[in-house]
Amino acid sequence: MTKTQDLQNIKQHILDNNVCPELASQATQLVFGSGNPDANIVFIGEAPGKNEDLVGEPFVGKAGHLLDDMLQSVHIDRNQIYITNIVKYRPPKNRDPLPQEKSAFWPYLQKQLAIIKPKLVITLGRHSMAMFVPQGKISELHGTTQEIIIQDTDQPFKCTLLTLYHPSAAIYRGSVKKALMQDFSTIPNLLAKLNKE
Repeated sequence: MTKTQDLQNIKQHILDNNVCPELASQATQLVFGSGNPDANIVFIGEAPGKNEDLVGEPFVGKAGHLLDDMLQSVHIDRNQIYITNIVKYRPPKNRDPLPQEKSAFWPYLQKQLAIIKPKLVITLGRHSMAMFVPQGKISELHGTTQEIIIQDTDQPFKCTLLTLYHPSAAIYRGSVKKALMQDFSTIPNLLAKLNKE
């Protein structure tokens, strides 16, 4: 089976297992993830917003456009990467995802990562960061890296975690945007270093 088929199977499992039925009932559709299943980089946001819910893809609204601009600034094509969220349905009125919603989707996210096997996992925002670094504060950890182990697989594998602010926070706050752009600029060198290891 190809990675694309494996990912499709996980998506089907979420639907078959009726994960977070109350979220699913008010969402247009499941927003599973998009991009290259052989990507070296996986970006993880928190949950779909209004545009993502309508289109069925992560990061297609304002925050997605800013992410696209930043990817271009470091010469990374969006087709080269994979993007997903922890929670795969839009929370009502774009509220923060609840702890139990994040917990319900966490095993599926780990399975996604286990299939793609990226060298670099980039969390966008505090919610996705907290799934990997529960006690961390994004104001202190943004732009820093650490080694993580993806457990949910027969063969746990190591990759590098880079913590970034969420692009939506950068749209309205100049200081956050400046920090995000600066942190983002480190990605090419970081990836080059990981490719040599």
